[in-house]
Amino acid sequence: MNPSRNEHTIAVSCEVSGRGYWSGQQVRVRMDPAPAGAGIRFVRADLPGRPECPATITHARDCRYRTNLEQGEARFAMVEHLMAALSALEIDNCCVEIDGEELPGLDGSSVPYVDALRHAGLIVQARGRRCLVITEPLRVELDGSWIEAVPASDGKAHYEYRLSYDDATPIRTQTYHCRLTPRRFTYDIAPARTFVTQGQAEELRSRGIARHVSNQDLLVFGNDGPLNNPLRFPDECARHKTLDMIGDLSLVAADLVGHFVSFRGGHRLNARLARKLAERMQASDRRVNPTGQRRLAA
Repeated sequence: MNPSRNEHTIAVSCEVSGRGYWSGQQVRVRMDPAPAGAGIRFVRADLPGRPECPATITHARDCRYRTNLEQGEARFAMVEHLMAALSALEIDNCCVEIDGEELPGLDGSSVPYVDALRHAGLIVQARGRRCLVITEPLRVELDGSWIEAVPASDGKAHYEYRLSYDDATPIRTQTYHCRLTPRRFTYDIAPARTFVTQGQAEELRSRGIARHVSNQDLLVFGNDGPLNNPLRFPDECARHKTLDMIGDLSLVAADLVGHFVSFRGGHRLNARLARKLAERMQASDRRVNPTGQRRLAA
């Protein structure tokens, strides 16, 4: 990412439709251009008064299995796949209108969002994008997992995920690292899909959750690998965890410059780091330098 770039919005409106993984509800997501400085805002088109919620970490709720946003009656579930696409494609201002609470699961990846947004095109806006530069390490730990932000020597954004489960799971240890660019995200990260083990899928279905979701709608791992669904990448699971991390950390609402590494982390750890980054950014009384960067001693 260019740390001194201008903000962007989309040139025209675009839509994506599908069923929510958890609710099974058919929903439509409409993405509209927004003025400079507006940020990403979610709107519930199905509720009286069309309540809305800014896509910032302040409004993140219940981040164990998915990332949700909430402000009053405006609730939005599983926003991370769309947020990752918006952030990686450098779309800073957008109004996201949805006629239900849960965003669609689609194929478990960010590809449908990326395709719609790329087709809509970008407009450069007359406002500099906020940028958060990591200058000192910051680490968050939870139950043997951790996520950290450290300086990047090249002044770019790097994301790394280290996946390691116990011996009882069929998902092998794997690591994925990338320097984030719109192209890299589009071709190497966006296609990576949500995954669960067969046991996890059966447990969810026994509770009446996601009964409509088939083994073709996401990656379900049996003892010998994915069931009836070939991998798109040998390390697809680590890539999807990277996708989630990009989406969750985008709730800081600034371009991030640094190296972000997660070991066995998930949405809860991502949210904790995002909150710390946002708090440090808000508390910083350092002056903005001529390139528009706010430097952070994180």
